[in-house]
Amino acid sequence: MSKPFPIYRQLDQMDCGPTCLRMIAKYYGKHYSLQTLRESSYITREGVNLKGISEAAGKIGFRTLGVRLTFEQLDEEATLPCILHWKQNHFVVLVPQNYDRNKKNGKILIADPAHGMVKVSKETFLKLWISTEDKCGIALFMEPAPIFYDTEDEKKDKKGFSFLFRYLKPYKKYISQLFLGMFVGSILSLIAPFLTQSLVDYGINRQNMGFITLMLVSQLALFFGTTAIEMIRGWLLLHMSTRINISIISDFLIKLMKLPIRFFDTKMLGDITQRISDHTRIEQFLTSTSLNTLFSLVNLVVFSVVLGIYSGPILAVFIMGSGLSIGWILFFLKKRRELNYARFQQMSDNQNSLFEIITGMQDIKMSGSETTYRWGWERIQAKLFKISVKSLSLAQYQSIGSTFFTQLKNILASYIAAREVLNGQITLGMMLSVSYIIGQMNSPIEQLLTFFQSAQDAKISLERLSEIHLRDDEEKENELTPDEELELAEDKGLVLENVSFQYAGPTSPMVLNNINLTIPFGKVTAIVGASGSGKTTLMKLLLKFYEPVNGKIYLGSTPLGIVSARWWRQHCGVVMADGYIFSNTIAQNISVQEETDRQKLLSAVKMANIESFINEMPLGFSTKIGNTGNGISSGQRQRILIARAIYKEPKFIFLDEATSTLDANNEKVIIQNLEQFFNDRTVVVIAHRLSTVKHADQIVVMENGKIVELGDHKSLTALKGKYYELVKNQLELGN
Repeated sequence: MSKPFPIYRQLDQMDCGPTCLRMIAKYYGKHYSLQTLRESSYITREGVNLKGISEAAGKIGFRTLGVRLTFEQLDEEATLPCILHWKQNHFVVLVPQNYDRNKKNGKILIADPAHGMVKVSKETFLKLWISTEDKCGIALFMEPAPIFYDTEDEKKDKKGFSFLFRYLKPYKKYISQLFLGMFVGSILSLIAPFLTQSLVDYGINRQNMGFITLMLVSQLALFFGTTAIEMIRGWLLLHMSTRINISIISDFLIKLMKLPIRFFDTKMLGDITQRISDHTRIEQFLTSTSLNTLFSLVNLVVFSVVLGIYSGPILAVFIMGSGLSIGWILFFLKKRRELNYARFQQMSDNQNSLFEIITGMQDIKMSGSETTYRWGWERIQAKLFKISVKSLSLAQYQSIGSTFFTQLKNILASYIAAREVLNGQITLGMMLSVSYIIGQMNSPIEQLLTFFQSAQDAKISLERLSEIHLRDDEEKENELTPDEELELAEDKGLVLENVSFQYAGPTSPMVLNNINLTIPFGKVTAIVGASGSGKTTLMKLLLKFYEPVNGKIYLGSTPLGIVSARWWRQHCGVVMADGYIFSNTIAQNISVQEETDRQKLLSAVKMANIESFINEMPLGFSTKIGNTGNGISSGQRQRILIARAIYKEPKFIFLDEATSTLDANNEKVIIQNLEQFFNDRTVVVIAHRLSTVKHADQIVVMENGKIVELGDHKSLTALKGKYYELVKNQLELGN
């Protein structure tokens, strides 16, 4: 290769496409964050496709061409680097290289976002790249256009270790105490070799029992003092590490809760939970590893000076042996990093698989697919086992090499010390002191080696966490938070002007297409239509879960896009079809707050017609429900969600199939109660049942993402169009 090809690793399971593009952009001299390329390629939970990568590449100034070709054509025509579709579900980069396809056993270089730079044989390459029966594979050719060099790339904005060390600032007092303990401990440790020397040279050689007894008492005092200092240091580190761990995870959760809903649409549960596990490694690095290593290094410097005073040659042997041990460990760090990334991906898959099995157990049993899902989980365990074996082998290589150099160093040091005793350069007591000093110095070297590994782990974890911390919050600084009393023009409502939306990139289907609609304030608007017509998506846009791809939404005269999402949702009561029941008491499931207003709670429960169910429970409102509490039926679940929306006493109410699982009697009572509650409130209802929508002031009929009819029940029934078709069976209108 003419120049080294930059390697970036994918942070999540679905990041391979944007990561390949990031590597190629860096090869041509431009830096772009993974997040920018993710957004530009319209990543989803299923990853990206070649069109999405091409779109992102075009935005940063590349000319692209997607092709299907043979290996020979790829070898002759490809401009490298290019992106290859790999193993039917992955993307890699074919990097610039001097490859002779006629050379036997020639290796092809591939930059794989999951594994780094790898070399594969032609046979393996064809097996992983060929995707069609005509022996062709798919590639995306890329060349930088002039605009690529004219466009400014992004500044590197990476949270380094300085971001982590700020967590130590509140504990300056404890750290100063640790340093004081370190200083005292070092002095005590420094006394020990001189006591040993004195014991041999003056006590034993001169057969002075009183002096030997004095040395024994001194060594015991030294031992108890060192132990006390270690106990205090251990307690301080435990105290600091526990608090720091809580602070780091708390900040992560705060940031996570500030992110827009769309972020969670593209993240697997395992990816997020694995990041939380990463915090433990960071906390350990910040506290015990870093501080212990610092203390050990101080001891290392002190004992090195003493050892140099005793014998320069022995110190030189120690430095050379330690240098070889450290070099041996550092030699394997790159491979260790690759295994770390691979483990993260597989652990994420493992978390997702277990979550899916546990939450979907009912359907797994109903389908008789226990074996299928168990085998799927076992395949992940097999991959984890292979990674664990590789990690163990690597650890053994590191340990064997490090031990070899350490033992060799000790043997040579003992030989030199013995020779110097015979030559009369040092005494026997000094030789024993040298042995003690080398033993004390080996421990800091071992901790230094552990530090390098922990620092690498922390750096990798920090990269994954930075990807979350560097994302933009949902709330923007300049967003409006109108006064408590909404100043809304009487002749306006929630207004949608030419609103269109699609979940993925420009080539994905339009879920909403050019919607023009006014939802009047203080009225009930019902949205009906077949499944997949865009009803729920429209509601999510009104709730600011997503931003329209085209068009505008207005709250009165104010663009909804510049209104604070948090403020807006505080004024909205919502019942979604997939609303969540928390593992908590009934009261807190309704209020979803730390403190519950008893009067509002009773009113909401009565309106949702769930009083009798709660009264039957042994602990009433204090009964725990949800994942770890009592199970509830789908009808009871819906009524709790309705009570939750009512409890807020909102100005705007959004109901998505809020009564779909209720029996006729419950539905009738709740609808009657809600009609009274709806007075002077703006209501948007999505429903299939006629009983829910027939009294609405305005009914919107949707089909394929468009509004096809608009009116009230009477006018739409008389029209005998789509609305009539939807409800005729319920009303038995006939033809």
